[in-house]
Amino acid sequence: MDNSNRENRTDNSKYIAIGDIHGCAESLKALLVKIRPYRDRIHVFIGDYIDRGPDSRGVVDAVMEFARDHNCIFLRGNHESMLSDAIRTGERTFWMINGGLETLESYQVKDPVQIPEDHRHFLAEGRLWFETPDYLFIHAGLDPDRSVKEQLASPDIAHTALWERSHVHQPVVWEKPVIFGHTPVREPLMEDRKMAIDTGCVFAGSGYGNLSALLLPEKKVISQTCLD
Repeated sequence: MDNSNRENRTDNSKYIAIGDIHGCAESLKALLVKIRPYRDRIHVFIGDYIDRGPDSRGVVDAVMEFARDHNCIFLRGNHESMLSDAIRTGERTFWMINGGLETLESYQVKDPVQIPEDHRHFLAEGRLWFETPDYLFIHAGLDPDRSVKEQLASPDIAHTALWERSHVHQPVVWEKPVIFGHTPVREPLMEDRKMAIDTGCVFAGSGYGNLSALLLPEKKVISQTCLD
């Protein structure tokens, strides 16, 4: 789902990036209230809508409803990819032990093929990245030692976009700021060329526990303490 054609209502130089939600529907709804004043921006959801938290179905319902009257870009996370692979191959073990069981419980089904078709389509069709002249938004990140341009043209970009972690605590050679989630951080990481916004909403018991939105170009963070 991509509503980026709403040019008449959107300032295309301003963005809000929303970090990993992981089934925390109540936290998401509260955060969406907090960012209402910024409705004229492009809203970039960084992926991992499902798994681990208590209400993945509620999250998908909420973001699909939000997209009806907001300009939204939805990226695909590794958890959406694991679900798609489970449906495609029939091998569910890897997904199930990584939060898939909680997702099935939220839908009150025993098999991922029983998830409503519109939700399955939404979860399967997210972009791998969203690039603008000034930023790259991507779920996991990139190799810290290769340029953004080189990696986006690489045949291994899908795996990198969904799973990379090596850049989080390493210097990078990227030619523009990269905004990413995937690896939980206790506080958003704000550096010139990398910005990490997965503040581990679903891991409240492990010293994390916030859902974060990043306003750009201001580099202002709006956070919501986990309510789930």
